[in-house]
Amino acid sequence: MFGMIRVATALPPLHLANPNKNAKEILKLLKDANTQDIAIVLFPELTLIGYTLSDLLYQSQLLTAQNKALSWLLQNTKELPLLYTIGVVIKQANRLYNCAVVIREGKILGIVPKSYIPNKREFYEKRHFNSGASITQTSIKFLGELIPFGVDILFSDDNELVIGVELCEDLWALTPPSNQMASNGANLILNLSASNELVGKANYRTELVRTQSARLVSAYAYASSGVGESSTDTLFGGDAIIAEYGSIVARSERFSYKSQLISADIDLDKLNGLRLAEGNYSDAPQTPYRLISIGSLPRQKDIKRYIDPHPFVPSNPKERQAHCEEITAIQAHALIRRINHANIKRAIIGISGGLDSTLALLATWRAFNISKRKSSDILAITMPGFGTTSRTLNNAKSLCKALGVELREIPIDKLAILEFSAIGHDSNIHDITYENVQARARTEILMNLANKEGGLVIGTGDLSEIALGFSTYNGDHMSMYALNSGIPKTLIRYIVSYYADNFPNLSEVLNDILDTPISPELLPIDDDKIVQKSEDIIGPYELHDFFLYHFIKYGAKPSKILALGSIAFKDRYDSSTIKKWLILFLRRFFTQQFKRSCMPDGPKVGTINLSPRADWRMPSDAEFESWIEELGD
Repeated sequence: MFGMIRVATALPPLHLANPNKNAKEILKLLKDANTQDIAIVLFPELTLIGYTLSDLLYQSQLLTAQNKALSWLLQNTKELPLLYTIGVVIKQANRLYNCAVVIREGKILGIVPKSYIPNKREFYEKRHFNSGASITQTSIKFLGELIPFGVDILFSDDNELVIGVELCEDLWALTPPSNQMASNGANLILNLSASNELVGKANYRTELVRTQSARLVSAYAYASSGVGESSTDTLFGGDAIIAEYGSIVARSERFSYKSQLISADIDLDKLNGLRLAEGNYSDAPQTPYRLISIGSLPRQKDIKRYIDPHPFVPSNPKERQAHCEEITAIQAHALIRRINHANIKRAIIGISGGLDSTLALLATWRAFNISKRKSSDILAITMPGFGTTSRTLNNAKSLCKALGVELREIPIDKLAILEFSAIGHDSNIHDITYENVQARARTEILMNLANKEGGLVIGTGDLSEIALGFSTYNGDHMSMYALNSGIPKTLIRYIVSYYADNFPNLSEVLNDILDTPISPELLPIDDDKIVQKSEDIIGPYELHDFFLYHFIKYGAKPSKILALGSIAFKDRYDSSTIKKWLILFLRRFFTQQFKRSCMPDGPKVGTINLSPRADWRMPSDAEFESWIEELGD
């Protein structure tokens, strides 16, 4: 469903050195997984016998019992459509190998030996096992079948899924085998592990899995042996982790004596799209790998994963606080660099009492503080017009006073009337001309004042408006430095809140600004109230930011964006409403590219940016019909 596949890590109760009992425990979990539409199940290292058997591994009876139990398991999983991976000992050429066996429908598809064999502190695997790192292009006779064997094996569904397998220490090595697997197309790495518990080790282990998934632009599933292992010298806690592109999406309960099956819906479509669009993934060297077909795996009928309705905004408060601090620093230092280079005396900024101009003014104020410039060298211009309310005007004035910047009030109504007269426009007709004349009048004032004062015009438009083209061409669309151009509307709210929380003298006015409806204030007011609300015209910004993220980040199809949006906003909007605004987003995104093609410089602050000099290039005359048609009726 929409490029998703359900992956699980399984932690069965372990019966040490008793493969028959372990096989039965494995089968129980596999049957449970099958009822949950799980496609892939990963078990820990040496699943059938246990990791901590030490010299019992030399006992031929143990290996005989293991292979018998494996044969029984193969026979009893012929009717299961899922794919699973368990750990076994393979005896080959009078050597023992610690291996992962990949199985589907009662058939072993391939066997991958462990490359890096630990032999330090509490681990002494080299006493028993050989490294399989050099084994390639090899098949072995096992359980009466000729089976691919080696570290050069990947497993593919011949579509969008490619699986690579490594074992425990392989991940901890200087150059994990999964690096090469990913460069050859693997987008899901399975790791069968036996990692003991030490103080602080769980956090380090989690970071290894998380960062490896980010580095490889992949999903990474990790399953480690549990408390059933021997505690003679060390304890195993049963740690299972599933990560996707740097985020932990599922985690087991450590130190549990019960069987566990944790699952997550992995977005392969997203991972594959990210690999096309980001980083230097395609530059990684490729080496010959054998690609084994696994057929079509079962796919879930629904999506069981959290879909963040506000992907630009960290949900964790501490992380969000740090995010805001970093963004404000980027804005401030980017502006300092520009002002110093241009030898600018003053910053010129139009301040309306709205969110965007408030953030731009705050960032400018911070830049001047950091660079030891006087706040009074910031020249804020409030330009009331036909739609300006006393609330926004008073908030603009209060904010400027609190910041200690110079404020000038220059009404634009007379200037706009002169423009109407010059072009022969009836001022009683409140159309696009009526609105844009006012927007361009304001920009003209700012630009001319910048020339007069030796200043730099600070742009206030944000990333959401840039995506939608919701600005007047050569009006508020234009500036000398677009300070907010990398920040979406949903995030701007939190940054302004950050300033309110950290500067008590600003909190009252900033909180009132946050409560004010978003408006360009270009249509005449009614009883001193805003009559023109942006979100009534173009739709909720939280929806458009959601659309923008999935559309740009990995090129999601409109139907997928709609499906994800219906999950993320299920308590706020119905699917038909989301679809209506998604169609508007697509139309505006394509038709308004001409404004982005000539947008002014501005700092990039996140992974998504629409500057034609940074992240996004497209022709201004590309057509959008294919995207609309993909949504269907």
